[in-house]
Amino acid sequence: MHEGLQKVSRMRELVGITRLSVVVAAAIGFGSQASDGAVAADARKLSGVQIKARLVGMQLTDKVHYRLVYDPDGTLRSYSMGAKKAGRWSIEKDDLCLRLGENDDGCYAVTLKGQSVELVPSGLGPPLDGILEPADQN
Repeated sequence: MHEGLQKVSRMRELVGITRLSVVVAAAIGFGSQASDGAVAADARKLSGVQIKARLVGMQLTDKVHYRLVYDPDGTLRSYSMGAKKAGRWSIEKDDLCLRLGENDDGCYAVTLKGQSVELVPSGLGPPLDGILEPADQN
């Protein structure tokens, strides 16, 4: 039992480190592009209707550490650092709400920046950045 708790604790550490590295990498990437003003001009917050239209049947991914798959029936499939989870996603007003039974559950404002998507939590915590692409079937 103790070993299982250690594994869960280590997984949470890794996910936190991964999210931080994604945010730092995205900030560096966006910072280098912001000098020409193109990214800032292209960024726009999506409404609830726009979020749903963009997400259904798609996945948000950083292409390395995670992917979040948004199924049309509201099922959310998470693949992160080799762990697979299932939960629910929904739209509440103009926020995307994710429920995976984790500390990071909550609602996020969604901003589109070119091909990139940024999820900014309505509460505490770092944003999550990635790109949207058609969902893998597995």
